[in-house]
Amino acid sequence: MIGRLSGILLEKNPPQLLVECAGVGYEVDVSMSTYYNLPGLGEKVVLFTHQAIREDAHLLFGFGNSEERAVFRLLIKITGVGARTALSILSGMTIGDLAQAVTLQESGRLMKVPGIGKKTAERLLLELKGKLGADLGAGGVAAAPDAKSDILNALIALGYSDKEALMAIKNMPAASTVSDGIKYALKALSKG
Repeated sequence: MIGRLSGILLEKNPPQLLVECAGVGYEVDVSMSTYYNLPGLGEKVVLFTHQAIREDAHLLFGFGNSEERAVFRLLIKITGVGARTALSILSGMTIGDLAQAVTLQESGRLMKVPGIGKKTAERLLLELKGKLGADLGAGGVAAAPDAKSDILNALIALGYSDKEALMAIKNMPAASTVSDGIKYALKALSKG
């Protein structure tokens, strides 16, 4: 199996790349997060890869780091999630956002990704629970998960992005109620 490519970036046609390694050009499909972090044409690129061999095709998927590849491999093991859907998920949200959605069991955030419906989002949350996502208390957020989720949803409903909402509640006091948490987050957002 091809696990890593190191070569010269010849073409960039989202989501596909052409990478020359020792005279051989490899077509590699990448997530948009990897795509946006690529060097310019003619420059050296290193990609961690996942090779998929099917009856009708040999496909190569590339990632900017091994963590993204590991999450991709977790995603494609889930029933109903193929390689294209997994790339779409990794293109639509960061690994941190995906882990946050899994930890808080927020299917709505997954459903924002094109191609992810309610059933697939719920299956993803169920299958990834315990495999992806972390105890948020270690990251400085110790509010009850239900209260934290309600606060996040309230901020998003007010028009803030997921990233802004998460940053606003990052240092929220541990024993915050929903109303106190919203007040705290709005103060934090007004300062930023």
